[in-house]
Amino acid sequence: RYSSMKDYLSELDKETKKALETFYGFSEGKSKVRRSVDEGNSTGSDFFKQIPLLKFEDFSKTATDLRSGQKRKIEGSVFHKDSSIVNSGDSNDIIGFQLCDANNSSECALYTFSSGVNAIQEWYKLHYMNIMAQIPLETKEKLSYSADDLLLTCFFDGLSCDKRHFTRFHHPLHGNCYTFNSGENGTILSTSTGGSEYGLQVVLYIDEADYNPFLVTSTGAKIIVHDQNEYPFIEDIGTEIETAAATSIGMHFTRSRKLSKPYSDCTETGADIPVENLYNKSYSLQICLHSCFQKAMVDSCGCAQYAQPLPAGAEYCNYKKNPNWMYCYYRLHEKFVKEQLGCQQICKDACSFKEWALTTSIAQWPSTVSEDWMLRVLSWDKGQKINKKLNKTDLANLMVFYKDLNERFISENPANTLVILLSNFGGQLGLWMSCSVVCVIEIVEVFFIDSLSIVMRRQWQKAKKWWNDRKRDRSGKPPEAGDLERQGHDNPVCIDEDLPTFNTALRLPLPQDNPLPRTPPPNYSTLRLETAFTEQLPDTLEVGQH
Repeated sequence: RYSSMKDYLSELDKETKKALETFYGFSEGKSKVRRSVDEGNSTGSDFFKQIPLLKFEDFSKTATDLRSGQKRKIEGSVFHKDSSIVNSGDSNDIIGFQLCDANNSSECALYTFSSGVNAIQEWYKLHYMNIMAQIPLETKEKLSYSADDLLLTCFFDGLSCDKRHFTRFHHPLHGNCYTFNSGENGTILSTSTGGSEYGLQVVLYIDEADYNPFLVTSTGAKIIVHDQNEYPFIEDIGTEIETAAATSIGMHFTRSRKLSKPYSDCTETGADIPVENLYNKSYSLQICLHSCFQKAMVDSCGCAQYAQPLPAGAEYCNYKKNPNWMYCYYRLHEKFVKEQLGCQQICKDACSFKEWALTTSIAQWPSTVSEDWMLRVLSWDKGQKINKKLNKTDLANLMVFYKDLNERFISENPANTLVILLSNFGGQLGLWMSCSVVCVIEIVEVFFIDSLSIVMRRQWQKAKKWWNDRKRDRSGKPPEAGDLERQGHDNPVCIDEDLPTFNTALRLPLPQDNPLPRTPPPNYSTLRLETAFTEQLPDTLEVGQH
C-alpha cells in the first residue's frame, strides 16, 4: 500500500518530484510532503547527495547536478543502460547517476539512460530497496494488502472458495502475494473436468489510486501458474492481467524429462551443483542463478541484495551499514550479465520439469448494461472495508482453467544402446559377410586364443631348454648316453621346435644301438574258428564216390 508507506518514502518522493521539476518542468503545486514520524525510517539527505540524479549534455562527461543545479565534470566508465533503445528526442536529454567506490573516490561508474522514465525508475528503485531493507518483515506484511482486501469473489470447480485457500508469501518489491492451492496445509485441490466453469474464477480488487507512482507505471495484476514445489518468479515469467477486463487463461500441462549424463549436462536434483539453494523449493536453473548471484554478492559486498532471499548469517544491504553496496552491486551485476561471474557455467538445466502452456483471451468486463448493478453489488459486498464506490478500473476478473485434462509427456530416449549396437552389428555382418555369432567366436578363438596358446607354449619350451642347459653347465658333467637320445623335438629332422607330427616322426632316423623293430608274427590260434556243433552236418560233407 502506497498510502501506508508514505512515511518511509516521504524524502525519496520529495527528491524524485524535485528531479522531475528540475529536468522536465513538472510540478504538482505547493502540496506538503509528509515527513517521517521516525528519524530511523528516513534515509537521510546525505544519501541523496552521494547519489544524485544527473543530466548529461550531448553524451559528454559534463553533467548538471540535481540538487545544486551546477555543472561539473564527471569521471568514470560510462554504462549506457538503454543502448538498444533509440531516443527520438534531443540527444542532450540523457539522465543518469554516478556510483563511486566509498573506499576509493576515483573509482566511479556512470549509468546513463536514453529515456528519462527509465532513469528515474531505476534511480527510485535503487533507493526504494535501500529503504525497504531496513524495515522488518512483519511490518512490511502489515503494510501490504491482505487476502480479504485483494479478493472480492472466488470460485473453484464450481464451488465457492475464500482466503483459507490462499497462502501468503512476501515479495520484496510487490509486497504480499498469494498462492492458490499451495498445498501447505496438506490438502491439494483438484478438478476432474476441463473448461472455464471448472477452473479458478476470482474478481480482484485493484486499488489503482493507492499505487506507488514511481515504482510501477502499469495497472493490473501479475499471475503465474506453477507447481507446488516450484518457486514463483513473478518478475521473470509472470503474466499481467488488465483491469476493467475479464481475462481467461486456458492451460495445457506438459511434463518433460531429459536424459542426464552422458547424453546431456542436466542435473536430476541439483545436489551435484556447488550452489546453496536459498529458495527451499525444487531445483531449477533460475533458482541456481539467483542463489549464485546472491552468494557472490555476500562474498564480494559483505551484504545481500534485497530482491532475493537472505542467506544464513547475512544481512540485507543498506546505505547506513554498507555505504559501498550500490557501487559493488552494479559492478557485480555487470559481470553477471556478461557471464564473467561463473554462475552460467556452474548452473545446469533440470532434467525433469513441468510446463503450462497458457492461452490468454481478454473481453470487456463488466459490460455497459451490467456495469451499474454489478459495481453496486460488489461495493455492498465489500462493506465497510472501503469508503468509496468501486470503479471498474479498480477490478479485474480472472479465470484460470484447463482446456482439457490430457497430459502431454515428452521424454528423451537414447538412439543407440549397447543392445541395439550389437544387434545392428550382427545384422550387418550377417547381411554382407554371412557371419553369425558362432563364426565370430571361432574367429576370436583362432586369432586370439590359439595364437596366445602357441606363443605361450613356445616361450615355455625356450625357458625349459634354457634351464636344462644352465643345470648342465653348473654340474660340469658330460651328458649321459640317455641324454643323447634324441627326442622328436630335439631331432634335426624336425623343421620346427613344435612336437613332431606323424609324418615327421616317420622320417626320423633310427637309433644306432637298438635293433630295428619288426612286426611280430600273428597268433594263429586266435584265427582258428570254433564251431558250436560237435559233429559235422551231413549236407556239409564232401560227396565222394558213390
